[in-house]
Amino acid sequence: MELIQRYRHHLSTARDSLLQEISSLNEHEFNQAKENAWSIGQICHHLWKTETLFTKAILFGLKRRPITDADRKPVEVVLDHAVKYQALEIAVPDAGPFQVEELLQMLGESRGLLLDMLGKVEDPAAFAEIAVNHPRFGDLPLEQWIELLYMHEQRHTEQIRELKSLQS
Repeated sequence: MELIQRYRHHLSTARDSLLQEISSLNEHEFNQAKENAWSIGQICHHLWKTETLFTKAILFGLKRRPITDADRKPVEVVLDHAVKYQALEIAVPDAGPFQVEELLQMLGESRGLLLDMLGKVEDPAAFAEIAVNHPRFGDLPLEQWIELLYMHEQRHTEQIRELKSLQS
């Protein structure tokens, strides 16, 4: 499978799972928060912010085109729920409340921008050759920015499943 198609497949699979979990929620379920935890709406707002930031970082790398020898990093650690992360301030969600439909639209728009950008890449080899500094992982090849994005979404989709089970 072509590289861009593989990215699209993984991004689509992760997004479909997320949408399946949130599309039937009412506003109360979407905004209900436990103490010291984000609501489902805040998680979705965080995912939107993260996707927007990642798209900008990838675009920055593609425009700047620094060729580097950045090693692949173990980004799959984000799938391990035993490893806890503090969101960077720039990616912390607003307090809410959020409307399900509005966030679904925002997530759709951010994904559209990412996929549009991916579709315009003339040389997919650039994803392995170009690295941009990531706040947690250091110099990260662009291909891993994309991998990290869908893994991050998978992590939070699982978190949403857990929150929904606590609400029932």
